[in-house]
Amino acid sequence: MNTIEHWINGAPARAGSTRTAPVHNPATGEIQAQVLLAEPADVEAAVAAAGKAFEAWGNSSLSQRVRIMFAFRELLVKHEDELARTISAEHGKVIDDARGEIVRGREVVEYACGIADALKGGFSDQVSRDVDVHSFRQPLGVVAGITPFNFPIMVPLWMHPIAIATGNTFVLKPSERDPSASNLVAELYAEAGLPEGVFNVVHGDKVAVDAILDHPDIAAVSFVGSTPIAKYVHERATASGKRVQALGGAKNHAVVLPDADLEFAANHLTAAAFGSAGQRCMAISVGVAVGEAGDQLVEILERKAKEVKVGPGSDIGNDMGPVVTQAARERVINAVASGAEQGATVVVDGRNLTVPGHEGGFFVGPSLLDHVTTEMDAYREEIFGPVLAIVRVDTVDEAIALINANPYGNGTAIFTGSGEAARRFQREVKVGMIGINVPIPVPMSYYSFGGWKDSLIGDSPIHGPEGVRFYTRAKVVTSRWPHTEAGFNFPTSS
Repeated sequence: MNTIEHWINGAPARAGSTRTAPVHNPATGEIQAQVLLAEPADVEAAVAAAGKAFEAWGNSSLSQRVRIMFAFRELLVKHEDELARTISAEHGKVIDDARGEIVRGREVVEYACGIADALKGGFSDQVSRDVDVHSFRQPLGVVAGITPFNFPIMVPLWMHPIAIATGNTFVLKPSERDPSASNLVAELYAEAGLPEGVFNVVHGDKVAVDAILDHPDIAAVSFVGSTPIAKYVHERATASGKRVQALGGAKNHAVVLPDADLEFAANHLTAAAFGSAGQRCMAISVGVAVGEAGDQLVEILERKAKEVKVGPGSDIGNDMGPVVTQAARERVINAVASGAEQGATVVVDGRNLTVPGHEGGFFVGPSLLDHVTTEMDAYREEIFGPVLAIVRVDTVDEAIALINANPYGNGTAIFTGSGEAARRFQREVKVGMIGINVPIPVPMSYYSFGGWKDSLIGDSPIHGPEGVRFYTRAKVVTSRWPHTEAGFNFPTSS
């Protein structure tokens, strides 16, 4: 049995871990490895290594940091196939989806390659007679990231490249469900020339999480996951004096107006709802059909949902792999069942899907529910699986009110040919990231990622300019250099 170890101070490390957790192959249901689960002492070892490394790294030149980021970026390209297959084997997503995750994460590395521009300070000359003012930003020290299973490469890449490029050292606690990709990233950083201890990986469960949240030498924590855990992380980490980025869950709506190209809209809704088996915080889980769009949209969605090819992520040609665990599969099955019991029309039922030769895998097919209401569990709960619920309304105003009444505010989209409707929608919805004829509006790396309401706990979005601000603190210097006369007299005589 392969044992996945921590990465501390530039090398694999068992540290003091005595507990392990199984790592499954979601396509077969079989245990393919085990991962060490850290004890508080293991977190202490990683933080100590990061703290020692910060003494030099925090004073390193921008040129050195940028040079390493460029080298790291090239290694991500070179090893893209290996990384994608590692993700697919432990997460279950198809290879092309895993490649897309790597590319989107790599964009943040590219932003970090230009970090020198983002770190430029300001200067004001002669604010008073002979007085100048200038500002600059400095790193915090040791920072940490706690990341979810659904994007084992991309979400950590939202954090550590910017943290490291701005001069911090980093401790990553990835999901124990698909841990191997993080160790591969650590190896690539080492190959790129990153000094030992600047990037560390500690695998674990709540024990490791709590040790990170409580550690007095960790200055900031970044988290992406469910809203209840985001609230827990924010409360506990801020109580110990840390800065916190805490991104929570979502229930993303896509509004389809009658004037939209319904074939185009249905294509994108199908991909946004069922891609990565719906295990995305930006997945579209609710389609809002406005007026006359309803019947025809559902008809097209039914056809497209039935065309989705489900199978092992490693097989070329599959559109969707399994969900990550048996518990996740059961959650999806129960969500469809409760929708039917509560009055929704099950247009496409993916509960009984069987993939020949992979009967033990965690497979569930795409499901499409129509006539869903806001009182139903299928609408209220974050299913995090391949289930698309269709809610019908009469007007775009009703659609906006529906979205604004939802407790989440991560992402939303509208499909329309009307610029007026799109502009009104983008101004009035209480959501942080909006797509116009774009179903998954994840911003580019030079913008910041973050929702509203229960999708972002606190006020710190991730990556982009907000990421730079999060991982640094500003100094403002007011200086006066008065003119002094040189003379030959002994100083005490003048």
